Amino acid sequence: MAVQNRFLNLTVASFLAIGAICGPVRADDSPRLERLFTQLHEADPTDALRLAREIELEWSRSGSAAMDLLLRRGNDAIEAGDALAAIEHFTALTDHAPDFAEGWYRRALAYAMADLDGPAMADLQHALALEGRHFDAIASIGAIAERTGREGLARRAYEAALQIYPNHPRATEGLARLDAESPGKDI
Repeated sequence: MAVQNRFLNLTVASFLAIGAICGPVRADDSPRLERLFTQLHEADPTDALRLAREIELEWSRSGSAAMDLLLRRGNDAIEAGDALAAIEHFTALTDHAPDFAEGWYRRALAYAMADLDGPAMADLQHALALEGRHFDAIASIGAIAERTGREGLARRAYEAALQIYPNHPRATEGLARLDAESPGKDI
C-alpha cells in the first residue's frame, strides 16, 4: 500500500508538473475534430452530449482493424465487469499501438476498476500526453483524486475537463459533490 501511495503521489506530482491539464493541440488533428471541439465548447447540454460522442468515436478509431478489435474486446470485458481481462486486452493494445491515446485511457479505466489507482493515473497521464484535450481522461483523474481524498487535485481536474467540455456530466457532478462535501475547501 505504501508503494502504491508513493507511486500515486509521484504520478500526481508529475501530472501537475505538466502545467495546464489540457495539453497542446496535436499537429495531426483533423479539421473535423477541430470543428467538433469548437462546437462542443459552445453547445447546449443536448448538443454537447452528441458532439462529445462524435469526438469519442473519432478517438476510438485506431486506423487498424486488429487494434480496433483489441479495443472492442477490452471494452466488452469492462462491460462484463472483468477488469483483469480488460487490462490484458488494453495492455496488448498499448504495446502494439503506443501512440493510440484511447488505448491508454481505456486501460486506465480497467486499472481503476481493479482499484489500481497508481497505474490508472500513469495511464491517464500517458493518454493526456498523446491527446491533451481528452476530457474523459481529465475527469477520470478527478474521480480517482476524489476517491483517494485529494480534493484539490480532483477540483482542478474537473474544472479542466469543463474548460474543454463545459457540460461534461461526470465533471459537473464531481464538482457539485466536492462543493456539497467541503464548500470552499481546497487541499
